[in-house]
Amino acid sequence: MSRQERKIVIGVIGGGQCTAQEAALAEAVGRELAKRGAVIICGGLGGVMEAVCKGAAIESGLTIGVLPGDSLLSANPYVHIPIATGLGEARNIVIVKSAQTIIAIGGDYGTLSEIAFALKHGIPVIGLNTWSFSRNGREDNSIIRAEDAVEAVEKAIALAKEQKRCYRAAQ
Repeated sequence: MSRQERKIVIGVIGGGQCTAQEAALAEAVGRELAKRGAVIICGGLGGVMEAVCKGAAIESGLTIGVLPGDSLLSANPYVHIPIATGLGEARNIVIVKSAQTIIAIGGDYGTLSEIAFALKHGIPVIGLNTWSFSRNGREDNSIIRAEDAVEAVEKAIALAKEQKRCYRAAQ
């Protein structure tokens, strides 16, 4: 398969424990990404990760779970391709660097670290009820805000397609 034929890979990040509202958002994001043929990569555990994978599974989407431990059995039941890393939280960089764009939903400090890795490496981050930043007392708009799952997915897919065009042009 040539690079032009590769599927878009969208990372979805968020807490291993989440609110019912965050779970509903994540499930809707998973459904929307699957409908558009995107592959989802996430941390493969519970909370937002399980909800996004469940949403994708409902629409016959493909999910990859990059697990912190050594056991493939720790993946949530909706992960199609579990990857056991034994890396602990260091697996966060693997998730981020494997995605063309990231959708962050809620989240604690682990999610914050993934957002930081993505922004540092020029990978766009779409935010749904997640972190916000300020620098020197001024708002930092590095995270692209979305109001709902459809808007988040539309922005993520558009940015991923733009990155693919830039990549092809550089070859």
